[in-house]
Amino acid sequence: MNRPRSMSLRIATLACALATAVFLPLQARAQVAVDIESGLAFSGYNDVQVPRETGTRFSLSEDLEVDRTAFLRLRLEWDLNERHTLGLLYAPLTLGASGSVPSPLDFEGVTFPGDTPLDASYTFNSYRLTWRYNLRTQEGFRAGLGFTAKIRDAAIRIEGGGLESEKTNVGFVPLLHFLVAWELADTLDLLLTGDALAAPQGRAEDVFAGIKIRSGGGPFKALLSDSGRVEYRLGYRVVEGGADVDEVYNFALIHYASLGLRVRF
Repeated sequence: MNRPRSMSLRIATLACALATAVFLPLQARAQVAVDIESGLAFSGYNDVQVPRETGTRFSLSEDLEVDRTAFLRLRLEWDLNERHTLGLLYAPLTLGASGSVPSPLDFEGVTFPGDTPLDASYTFNSYRLTWRYNLRTQEGFRAGLGFTAKIRDAAIRIEGGGLESEKTNVGFVPLLHFLVAWELADTLDLLLTGDALAAPQGRAEDVFAGIKIRSGGGPFKALLSDSGRVEYRLGYRVVEGGADVDEVYNFALIHYASLGLRVRF
């Protein structure tokens, strides 16, 4: 059961190593930024059918009760120069659910009798490598466009009544990346950024909207260079998408109440 996750971790590690080896020599004085984001994640819709043709379609968020959970996302970025930015993201997430459904539930070849107390988990871990081209913009406005290579490490697990079943999926997802920032005051920006793409077999969106507060450094000042700075974020993130293919039907919406800290060295 753990083999797909081990594979995704190896691929993510390799991607990080390749990115470091290829891009960092391009600009020896590239600025580095460490970004930490945390808060509370909670489920919107989460519709599941595995396999798509013979499984039972049900809702993890409506037929079962989904727990809210704290989340953590870690990002490392390099401003290679004023036009090119490279970023690495690690974004794990697991939501737990419990309850029962009145009718038999067929999931990944296992049939759970109706009214069986069930425990379920929905895991959606993401590893991403992003390149962004920073556009020439007017003062007080900043924008960028790029591409994200995402490794999706997902799993849905159900157990109850002495039975258990799990569907895992590890795959590569190409996404478009964007960033837009408006300066509202000397130290306050309005920020919209994310990754998104749709295809006939599915879609994926991860978008943040909120405010960014720029600081002279505060408790981090001693660690920063003359050009370094600290930024704080407050806002809302939404992750939505899924796939409609033969082996699985799953579309989910996850809401995030988000706080972020970014330190640029």
